[in-house]
Amino acid sequence: MTDKAPSLALRGTTLRFAGNPFDMPPEEALKADTNGLVVIENGRITAVGSYDALSPGLAPSLPVIDHHGHLIGPGFIDAHVHYPQLGVIASYGEQLLSWLDRYVFPEERRFADSAYATAIASSFLDSLLDHGTTTAAVYCTVHPESVDAFFAESGKRNTRMIAGKVLMDRNAPDYLRDTAQQGFDQSRRLIDHWHGTGRQLYAVTPRFAPTSTEEQLVLAGALLDTSPDLFMQTHLLETVQEEEWVRTIFPHRSGYLDVYDHAGLVRPRSIFGHAVHMHERDFSCCADKGCTLAHCPTSNAFLGSGAFRLFDALRSDRRVHVALGTDIGGGNSLSMLRVMNDAYCAAQSHQTSLHPIQAYWLATAGAADALGLENRIGRLEIGREADLCVLDPYATPLLKQRADRAETVSDLLFALSMLGDDRSIAATYVMGRRHVRTAV
Repeated sequence: MTDKAPSLALRGTTLRFAGNPFDMPPEEALKADTNGLVVIENGRITAVGSYDALSPGLAPSLPVIDHHGHLIGPGFIDAHVHYPQLGVIASYGEQLLSWLDRYVFPEERRFADSAYATAIASSFLDSLLDHGTTTAAVYCTVHPESVDAFFAESGKRNTRMIAGKVLMDRNAPDYLRDTAQQGFDQSRRLIDHWHGTGRQLYAVTPRFAPTSTEEQLVLAGALLDTSPDLFMQTHLLETVQEEEWVRTIFPHRSGYLDVYDHAGLVRPRSIFGHAVHMHERDFSCCADKGCTLAHCPTSNAFLGSGAFRLFDALRSDRRVHVALGTDIGGGNSLSMLRVMNDAYCAAQSHQTSLHPIQAYWLATAGAADALGLENRIGRLEIGREADLCVLDPYATPLLKQRADRAETVSDLLFALSMLGDDRSIAATYVMGRRHVRTAV
């Protein structure tokens, strides 16, 4: 998008983090101003405060959009999602490995066709924005065409996205395999073309250890060494069966995470999806290396993978970065509100309680911190890119009757996470430009 980013102001209940709600009482970590104002100039936040204090200094020509009764916060961040799986969302009756063979791999074959990839990328990105998500870490397919299509469509919308070509040189259908060298060479070309182009960021993307030889994983680590701000994304310990498979393929390694660590893939900006069946040594390694775990509770429940131990990961003596992910198409919703709901339920299954402000942190500021993007996105703060999500706690009759009883903003957030969906997204702004919702 080449048009000049707009300047405007948004009025409503602004949500700003004063600290990490896992380190302090959550109610103290989130500051809400019921008559707040966010001022945006050239796509960036230039002022945040009370309307009464800021409005006298506004230029008379500056548009002020009134979101009275709505919550204005940062756009959601989805740390783990597969755009090529949009077409197989809600496919019945399988667990992970058989589900991949039956549904996912045949669908991913279609992404060798640039036109098909472009159509799905366009639909996917519009759907993300409809759900208030402005940044995501996205898996493409093994085909470079799928990456080119995705980043081109993201560029049209000026969204800040992280994505990459999947690497698979074994244990996959012939039509989805590359070779170690081919995967390296294609990824190198894609990095050179897309990483840092506009708001696009590249992630080196081995699908998961069983579908890559050790040579391919080592070359993935070599790609990361070429630029300090590249991302890496893959899967880790999603199911018990997957862990057993990894042990048979890599018997010389001490565990699943050690396979990646030996290849140089466990580092800051590395995102490991699921991590349901973590051992203490795995948590300690992740904490030491500064990588991120993407908690995907909706997908984990759908595929019967288990429940991630969130509060073990966030233990204060060796805290691991955690963000939330939808994991479409194992997940069956692009709504981060739904993921917050399922994260609460997953925590409950371990006899722990996830506070709504903590869940909101994991989907916004905490995710930005985990991905090393805290100076760009994830907060209503001066200088940040104006990627914003406006939440409507009264969007449906059921939500309204619940919101009318709410006494605090955290209570509204909890109601939204339990009862909300894309109807609860009053508006999404990308660099200050309002997204036009997809027509039904």
